[in-house]
Amino acid sequence: MNPSEKRAKLVETVAKGEFVTAPGIYDMISAKIADRMSFNALYMTGYGVAASHLGVPDAGIASFGDVVNRVRLLANGTEAPLICDADTGFGGLLNVHHTVQGYEDAGCAAIQIEDQESPKKCGHTPNRRVVPIEDMVEKIKVAVAARRDPNFLVIARTDSRTMDGLDEAIRRGHAFAAAGADVIFVEAPESLDELKVVGSVFDKPVLANMADGGKTPITSAKDLQEMGFSLAIFPGLGMLAAGSALDKAYGTLLADGTSANVKNKMMPLTEMHSIMGFDDVWAFERKWARDKVAE
Repeated sequence: MNPSEKRAKLVETVAKGEFVTAPGIYDMISAKIADRMSFNALYMTGYGVAASHLGVPDAGIASFGDVVNRVRLLANGTEAPLICDADTGFGGLLNVHHTVQGYEDAGCAAIQIEDQESPKKCGHTPNRRVVPIEDMVEKIKVAVAARRDPNFLVIARTDSRTMDGLDEAIRRGHAFAAAGADVIFVEAPESLDELKVVGSVFDKPVLANMADGGKTPITSAKDLQEMGFSLAIFPGLGMLAAGSALDKAYGTLLADGTSANVKNKMMPLTEMHSIMGFDDVWAFERKWARDKVAE
């Protein structure tokens, strides 16, 4: 599918009431593995991109230029619609306009913009502060006006729950919806009761962030849908699972001097070949190589 078709598909999925479960992806291996499954969307995690691409924390260090190039790679290398983290829009109103059009041109299906002060901090971490509500409302209006494809979804996130309480987060969510946001995202509810409130009080689709190790209890897609949510992202799942596996495998290699003792079950190399597209390479070589390639 082309980017326009992917966006239309995501919009249709949400409109039909089909719950969207989006695993976090952060590089092309995680993207290719997730994309071969039947997820109806993928989520480009800002934490994962900053960590895997630059080796830095998700603390406003990665620039628009750093991230938009990853958006393009991930969007062009996958078939599922891609939801993309865009931090605060990388600056003021002009930056938001530029970011929305840059992300749209890069092929993503939905952009997430948050109301934190710059430099932002990763969600579920302490001392996150938010800009005045009026400033974020203006950002949302600019974002909505900047998009050229009406199916390019604008997701408005508030990080106000942790410092200012749930009531303020709900107030901001309603203001963001009135400003034109397509999806409301209240970051870091701290209990199932808070999740139930967030899922039930908005007239627009609501997104839940299932951040493993964070402040929000991990809840199933089925339960979240019953609470009123339309989408859930699992941003850290892939990178945390991969990080644990790599830590154990490399530690065994260091201790034993061989990979033969690694206890983690490894993906067969033949399967990785298939995921990365070597079957197409070999088919091409069989057709075009002057010296016939052995089967």
